[in-house]
Amino acid sequence: MTISRRDALIGGTAVAAFEGIGLAASRRARAQATTPTVRIGVLTDLSGQYRDNSGPTTVLAAKQAVEDFNPSSHGFNVEILAADHQQKPDVGAGIARQWFDRDGVDAIADVNNTAIALAVGGVVTQKNKALLISGAASADLTGKYCNPNSIHFAPDTWFDSHSTGGAILKDGGDSWYLIVADYTFGHVLANEVTSLVTKGGGKVLGSTPYPFPGTTDYSSFLLQAQASGARVIGLCNTGGDMENCVKQAGEFNLMKQGIKVAALVGFITEVKSMGLETAQGLLLSGIFYWDLNDRTRAFTKRFLPKTPTNYPSDLHAACYAGVTHYLKAVAALGPAKAKAGIDAINWMKATPTDDDCFGQASIRPDGRFICPGYLFQVKTPEQSKGEWDVFNVVSTTPADKAFRPMSEGACSLVHT
Repeated sequence: MTISRRDALIGGTAVAAFEGIGLAASRRARAQATTPTVRIGVLTDLSGQYRDNSGPTTVLAAKQAVEDFNPSSHGFNVEILAADHQQKPDVGAGIARQWFDRDGVDAIADVNNTAIALAVGGVVTQKNKALLISGAASADLTGKYCNPNSIHFAPDTWFDSHSTGGAILKDGGDSWYLIVADYTFGHVLANEVTSLVTKGGGKVLGSTPYPFPGTTDYSSFLLQAQASGARVIGLCNTGGDMENCVKQAGEFNLMKQGIKVAALVGFITEVKSMGLETAQGLLLSGIFYWDLNDRTRAFTKRFLPKTPTNYPSDLHAACYAGVTHYLKAVAALGPAKAKAGIDAINWMKATPTDDDCFGQASIRPDGRFICPGYLFQVKTPEQSKGEWDVFNVVSTTPADKAFRPMSEGACSLVHT
């Protein structure tokens, strides 16, 4: 077969073009191989009762933070990993250790269980990584258990008890009975509420701890609370536990008997689950609501295509803010230096935060992220203009007053 000069030229051009494409692809591959990669693990509840107020939507919030920050423009890539801690501290600590030792994870976010946050915090300190707590709620995480390698972005038990509990106490709710989830978070919240009520001249007439997780029937606890004569039943729990308590209190007509049911920790996702007919009038504290201002609405508009059936809660927003600020630290320090968690955390503490969920805010030396707090009241069905239009803002507490004074926390990182 004879090949013409023209065919040979065409063939040569095709080969050269193909080789050019291959060379460009090879160069891109080498560039990607040499571009540093930062890995963030979202350790959360992917299958249990906290999956809606945290869980899969928190993973998406972390990814939204990466998308909005655009780390490639700063010279590094970001990978988001996710795992289910199953509400077990040993499982959470095991995942953290594996992530650090095998998978090259640089920071862990969420950890929506105080006992797990404490267990994971020990691993984080040992490995000198960063912990961005956006789910666990105990104020002890920036108090006696404060950790130099962690920052607490989520609302905490001091904030919740003083905002919701304080409002009810001022409104005449001076006798309380507490129903307490039997783990670190529940007991810390109960202690905070008890201190608040007694200092305010009220009384806690009794409390009942219940097994967590796994309890679904709260009727005996609610009847004990009713029998105590307390004017307020304080729910030291959250998630599905809180929802079931409120629903079952409604079945016993406790609210119609003049007894107030105080959900000391609650989120928009739980109000949506209960429905306004059941939850109307309930007081809740929070640091974020999608309809607060133009920036929160802008964030929600970007975020909703990823999660159209689950609007962002405080915890989702906290994860977004934490990951955003961490990425700023990586960009400022460089990925290599930021791999030392203590360096990244110290930069984050020293630098004011700014994001669409919380606006301008700051982080104290004890690791407490501080921002304004809000007391919300659940709307009546008649007041609501849409499916997720559930809160009225009752009051606002400025950032420097919303959280426990640093001098009262007993954090070893604070030197006075």
